[in-house]
Amino acid sequence: MDPLAAAIDQGTSSTRFLVFNTKTAQLISHHQVELKQHFPKEGWVEADPREIMDTVHECLEKTCQKLAQLSVDVSRIKAVGVTNQRETTLVWDKETGEPLYNAIVWLDLRTQSTVERLISKTPGRSKNHLKHKTGLPISTYFSAVKLRWLLDNVEAVRQAVLSKRALFGTVDSWIIWSLTGGRDGGVHVTDVSNASRTLLFDIHSLDWDPELCSFFDVPMEILPAVRSSSEIYGRMRSGSLAGVPISGCLGDQSAALVGQMCFEEGQAKNTYGTGCFLLRNTGTKPVMSEHGLITTIAYKLGRDKPACYALEGSVAIAGAVIRWLRDNMCIVQSSSEIEQLAAEAGTSYGCYFVPAFSGLYAPYWEPSARGIICGLTQFTNRSHLAFAALEAVCFQTREILDAMNQDCCIPLPVLGVDGGMTGNRLLMQLQADILCIPVVRPSMSETTALGAAMAAGAAEGVEVWNLNPDQLPEVTAERYQPQINTQESELRFARWKKAVQKSMNWETSETSCTSNGVGKTTNGAPCWSLGPIRVDP
Repeated sequence: MDPLAAAIDQGTSSTRFLVFNTKTAQLISHHQVELKQHFPKEGWVEADPREIMDTVHECLEKTCQKLAQLSVDVSRIKAVGVTNQRETTLVWDKETGEPLYNAIVWLDLRTQSTVERLISKTPGRSKNHLKHKTGLPISTYFSAVKLRWLLDNVEAVRQAVLSKRALFGTVDSWIIWSLTGGRDGGVHVTDVSNASRTLLFDIHSLDWDPELCSFFDVPMEILPAVRSSSEIYGRMRSGSLAGVPISGCLGDQSAALVGQMCFEEGQAKNTYGTGCFLLRNTGTKPVMSEHGLITTIAYKLGRDKPACYALEGSVAIAGAVIRWLRDNMCIVQSSSEIEQLAAEAGTSYGCYFVPAFSGLYAPYWEPSARGIICGLTQFTNRSHLAFAALEAVCFQTREILDAMNQDCCIPLPVLGVDGGMTGNRLLMQLQADILCIPVVRPSMSETTALGAAMAAGAAEGVEVWNLNPDQLPEVTAERYQPQINTQESELRFARWKKAVQKSMNWETSETSCTSNGVGKTTNGAPCWSLGPIRVDP
């Protein structure tokens, strides 16, 4: 009987627990629970840390029940890995075990004034002032800025820090601490891939940096210990898997890179979820982008193994635009309808949709941008809008890929893809057409969870998953070839970039929109914004 490895996959809008065969990478069973998002104000996105853990426990136990129904002994599960939405920020009380505020989700925009204040104190007012150490710009996206907001605005957090009771972590830290005992001896750790998303971590020395912590005025004693992505951190304290080691930890996009088996320098993958994230393995040396990408740690698969780095392009809104069309605009009743609706038109008919609901991430890093739809005529209908929404995801990926090719000087010949949206065949064909290269989708699409399970199973002391290249399982895949000529692709892309420019500098200090998205500019004219949004994988 082959040993099994499991993964907790805690995403922006759902939690899942998945179990894999360590010899074949076959998915044996899984369970998923939706996670409620909270939107207390426009631009604010939160999650309840208690609910996160409730969904983790529910998914784990339900999956074990399903295994029993399949006559699979849960004792075959030899390791559990954790993969998580990155940057989402939590602070909790280590004595009571209670969170001191809701988790501030990576998409959240409340910290824009904090970002402006931080940038204003840098030489030359540069958002890239910390990039040489962190690989990241100063942005609302990353954890340190969210933590600074909590320290500035939440009295319970301030008091817990003063009394030495506060612990900070991203979602992985909260899950591991809770599962290994919580206030009764829980292990407070994170891995290098998650630490590298905080703006507090030196990606060269692989440790928290005192100067970075001083810049954000963050006390270092509240930070988790930084470990590799593949080692035993602790053991499950209770439940059906009590005693099983938790031995893998990767931020979700790093986990997808591992799950796609992109272990060679130059290999890349793009994940289509709530957002869209393109990572390219750059090997054991970090490559600093000159074209708006970020440098991040991809993984470190063992205490004594070297860290591997990646160039990353991050898009805030991908799958979330489909949810917006469904929930806010009522254009479709379910997300699955979008492919058929877009196919009915077969074209956007000159309509371009820039879904900059949370500003623009890579390669622009422009928080003042807002969503726009342009090129409308009397002929435009909801099918054209649906098509334009799918094209928007593809155009954003094209912008990132172009920047990546410029930074690496070697064009990517093929793009591996994964994530919930890749089941949309029209989207995948559009992506191949707009990139002008083949797009390859693995038949087993759960690559994020697979990566975490692989890291857990390969850990020293577990060693049930062999990551040597000649031992990796064969993966079948579906391949999409470009079907339009390059000239047409370039024309459509040029018009998209024109639309992007029109979305820029929309939200300025002169504009004050109310919570329903309608307000007044300084000249008294009404203003509208596309939002608030609801996120979906």
